[in-house]
Amino acid sequence: MPKPDALVFDVLGTLVDEPAGIRSGIRGLSPSLDDVATERLLALWQRHIDREHAAIADGERPYRNSAALDREAARQVADAAGADGTDTGTVEALAASTRRLPPWPDTTEGLARLAERFPLVGLSNASRAALLELNAHAGLRWHLAVSAEEARAYKPSPEVYRLAAEASGRPPERLLMVAAHAWDLRGAQRLGMRTAYVRRPVGDPPAPSDRFDLYADGLADLADQLERA
Repeated sequence: MPKPDALVFDVLGTLVDEPAGIRSGIRGLSPSLDDVATERLLALWQRHIDREHAAIADGERPYRNSAALDREAARQVADAAGADGTDTGTVEALAASTRRLPPWPDTTEGLARLAERFPLVGLSNASRAALLELNAHAGLRWHLAVSAEEARAYKPSPEVYRLAAEASGRPPERLLMVAAHAWDLRGAQRLGMRTAYVRRPVGDPPAPSDRFDLYADGLADLADQLERA
């Protein structure tokens, strides 16, 4: 594979452990929540976000940014947990957990190593304000961070990947999209970007029919492969 001009990184799930951060927020609702209940509430949150992303993509509802959708999910989860979903403070505190996500152990060092050889672009479904906060909390360092909010759409809509190409000043085929989600990489491929799958415990693994340019066990492995390319 020819050397890319820049790397474009998914953030949620690829560089930070999104479920872990939301679990922490859910556990803060009640000390009586056990692991089974916490996982049930996490799944409720994730289903809401997935469903609303699809509804927006299908034109069934107007675009709302990630912060608004997180508040909707937090309200549902608070109600289901027996907390007061009408309490603004409770909902806001729970929604804020999506901006306090822990990085994976290799994230900081891996980004620093890759930044020595490539411009790095963060491309996230998180809103501009949320992306700023989670970048600061997790210690993510970019040359450029782009929010899907600029396109008023969510990945895998092509408008979002086009933002990275426009912001970087490079054609899509000169960019390498890095993600732990096969659905994300498929979206990037449709725009002509090259793709690198990074294995994470919470990612969406490739299907047998997927053909990505690189497959890596982590950011160190990705850096090794790019140095050999």
